[in-house]
Amino acid sequence: MSITREYELIGMQKVSEAVGLTLKEMRDHAKPGMTTKQLDEFGGKILASLGAKSAPRSTYNFPGWTCICLNNEIAHGIPSAKKIMKEGDLINIDVSAELDGFWSDNGGSFVLGQDLHHHQKLVDTSKRILQKAINNIKGGVRIAEIGRLIETEAKKSGYKVIKNLTGHGVGRSLHEEPHNIANYFDRFNLARFKKNAVVAVETFISTKSTIANTTNDGWTSVGNNGGYVAQHEHTIVVTDGEPIILTKMNGIWN
Repeated sequence: MSITREYELIGMQKVSEAVGLTLKEMRDHAKPGMTTKQLDEFGGKILASLGAKSAPRSTYNFPGWTCICLNNEIAHGIPSAKKIMKEGDLINIDVSAELDGFWSDNGGSFVLGQDLHHHQKLVDTSKRILQKAINNIKGGVRIAEIGRLIETEAKKSGYKVIKNLTGHGVGRSLHEEPHNIANYFDRFNLARFKKNAVVAVETFISTKSTIANTTNDGWTSVGNNGGYVAQHEHTIVVTDGEPIILTKMNGIWN
């Protein structure tokens, strides 16, 4: 969507605060021995208390309030009572919701407890690249150039990017134009960021894979070559200068 009136910005700030707060609280609540289902139920209660509705559940009938990925999973992980989180696991939580007709999306990967399996460098790289990418977004910038930046920075740190999962427009629905804010330089994408547009920008920084494949459950994605992926995501408003980061209260850069 494009922000044209003050009430639209207020609406986006309100729903973004809801998803950002939920993500932060879920990350702080996660403990070894807890199932991803328990963590999801915790997040679902926070969303409900804030008057927000789970976007994947209401839009796609997703079997969870939030998406939670464990270790080798990349995206759209189904919360499960059979998935028990352990010390040192790489966890990703993605929270998106609707509130009063406005939609927002954010996510973040983190290491649970001690970094037993050396995932922290991957997580930190993803955070840093997202920050640099967002700092370079303004009206008129070609979307593909942000993709080039993300992939270049990933390669500098010894990583790859997932090419078939992308950021996207958001605001009046979960996925809007532009649909392909990719993590690599797509020379065929001539679109540019527009001032006042609301977009969800996300990184998918990978140790081995470049393509995410959907597993037999119909939702969960894993890498074509295995390995691990860190994802971080903010919903922002594009301006002529520094973007407005609507989901900054999620604390993923802290």
